[in-house]
Amino acid sequence: MEDGQQFEVREPVAQTIPFVFNSPHSGRHYPADLIANSNLDSLSIRRSADHYVDELFADAPELGAPLLAAHFPRAYLDVNREPYELDPRMFDGPLPPYVNIGSMRVAGGLGTIPRIVAENMEIYRKRLSVEEGLARIEAIYKPYHTCLRRLIARTHARFGLAILIDCHSMPGNIRLSGSELRPDFIIGDRYGTSASAELSRAALDFLDGMGFSAVRNKPYAGGFITEHYGRPVRGLHALQIEINRALYVDETTLEKKREFPVIAAALSTFMRQMAEYVGDFSGGMSALAAE
Repeated sequence: MEDGQQFEVREPVAQTIPFVFNSPHSGRHYPADLIANSNLDSLSIRRSADHYVDELFADAPELGAPLLAAHFPRAYLDVNREPYELDPRMFDGPLPPYVNIGSMRVAGGLGTIPRIVAENMEIYRKRLSVEEGLARIEAIYKPYHTCLRRLIARTHARFGLAILIDCHSMPGNIRLSGSELRPDFIIGDRYGTSASAELSRAALDFLDGMGFSAVRNKPYAGGFITEHYGRPVRGLHALQIEINRALYVDETTLEKKREFPVIAAALSTFMRQMAEYVGDFSGGMSALAAE
C-alpha cells in the first residue's frame, strides 16, 4: 500500500458531539505481498474481517463525530493488540527482547500480525522476515494509534470528555456461555473499567429498545483499544460494540444481505441516541467528565 492509504479519518463539517468512532478491522485493501505469501484464497482470507462495519457507522460524521477507518485488513495487521504481540514461530529469525511472545492472543494465533483467520486457517505459506514484521508496525500500527490518540485528545480538549466507540462485528454463531442466546450486540467496557456504567447501560437500553438482544462484556469485554484508551476518571470513556454479522452479511459469501440498510439505519439511531443521552446526562456533559 502507498503512504496515506492505510487509513482515513472521515471528519464532520464541525465536531459537535464528544464522540470518536473507530473501525479498525473493516479494511478491504489486501496488499500484494500478503496475497503472494498466503495459503488462503481471496474469500477465506477475509473470514476474520469486520465486514462493512465502517459503512454501518458511516453516518457518524453527519451526526457530528469523526470516524477513523482502517483500509489495511486485519489479516495483515491488527491494531487492536499491543504494538508488539508477535508469534516467534511466524518469523525467520529472533525477535527483539521487548516483544510480547507469551500473551494468550499470540498463543491463539491472533497477535499484532495474525497467524490465522477464523477457525485456525493458517495465513502464511512461509515465515516472514523479522524486518518485515517490525516494518508493518512502524509504518501502519504506530501512525494509526497516533491518529486515534489525537482524535481523542482533541475531543477531550473541546468538550471536557471524550467517548470512543470501538466498532466491530462477531460471527453469527457466538452464544452466551450456558445459554442458547446468540446476541445481536455485545457492549464491552472491560468489566466497568473503560467507561462509565451509565454509558454502558444506556447503550444496552437503546439497543434493547429497538428490539435487539444486547448483552454486556460476555464473551467480548473489549480488546487493547478499549482497555488502553478508556480512563473514566479522566473523562475518557471507551466502549466496544460487537455486531452479529449474521444480521447484515451472508457469512458464506460475505456479501451484504438485503437487511444491511436496516441495520445501518438502526446504528445511526443508536449513535444519535447516545449523543443525546450524553448531552442530557444530569443536565450536561460535565457530570460524565467528572466521573
